Amino acid sequence: MTNKLLGIHHVTAITDDVQRNYDFFTKVLGMRLVKKTVNQDDFQTYHTFYADDKGNAGTDMTFFDFNGIPSGRKGTNTISRTGFRVPNDRALEYYLDRFEKFGVKHGEIEELYGMKTLPFEEADGQLFRLFSDENNTGVAPGEPWKNGPVPTDVAIYGLGPVEITVSYFDEFSDILEQVYEMKPIIKEEGRTLFEMGEGGNGGRVILRQDQTSPNAMEGYGMVHHVAFRVATREALQHWIDKYQAMNIGNSGFVDRFYFGALYARIGHILIELSTDGPGFMQDEPYESLGEKLSLPPFLEALRTHIESEVRDFDTSKTNQMGGQTNGYNN
Repeated sequence: MTNKLLGIHHVTAITDDVQRNYDFFTKVLGMRLVKKTVNQDDFQTYHTFYADDKGNAGTDMTFFDFNGIPSGRKGTNTISRTGFRVPNDRALEYYLDRFEKFGVKHGEIEELYGMKTLPFEEADGQLFRLFSDENNTGVAPGEPWKNGPVPTDVAIYGLGPVEITVSYFDEFSDILEQVYEMKPIIKEEGRTLFEMGEGGNGGRVILRQDQTSPNAMEGYGMVHHVAFRVATREALQHWIDKYQAMNIGNSGFVDRFYFGALYARIGHILIELSTDGPGFMQDEPYESLGEKLSLPPFLEALRTHIESEVRDFDTSKTNQMGGQTNGYNN
């Protein structure tokens, strides 16, 4: 089995309001809450995972709900925008109408690297872009949420290209090529499209150059880190060995229960490598994913304390959302 990167695994961002964020992702975007847990490094902070119908790797957008954190600042040296995949161009028209209905700030349908896309943002300023898979090949998508409020033939079903903006463009390009073995497939002035794995929208990074803006500042409305997929624990060990051989500081293996993880900060950008499994249905059945607070076994003894620390956040009816079209206020 390959040790190479397979594609995008997940993107983790920061929200100022876990309830509004939940409403936006489930009721407007039609993504399924597949795990409601806590940040394993900060028990007072929720960690929510929104994904496809079964929480497949490569489909989940996750959020930390840091209490009291200030708004982030846009700028350079950051993960600047997250992409989502939809099955066809018609889906972009559907979401354009949906964004108008729900008062979501958005741009117009436009073309980027030969694909039709639709940029939009959440109320806290988090930047996103829908990518049409109409002419896409490569990394397979996930499965749209069967019981969600968006029809399955147009619903979001995976993560798309992730945009990274840096001031040290040439140096970061070299790292993506030489360390992570990504292939530059389209080079333009100040912007390069990279691919990994089988390529396509599920395996792409857009690297942008910005040498004039101030450094971005972490806070709500900003991305915390990006994770790329590896197949197994053994593949992750290959990357631990590679980092050590190249003198790249790293976390070593971290057991997140739902997947294995490895972290390295490359310049300003926190990059995680994560295993495809074992997945989110270890401790919850398919039918009730996300309805209750899930804790990995090594935190279960602290449940009473953790539940007393996190704010009230009711997700008990998250799997009864089919056809819902109201209840979100942007």
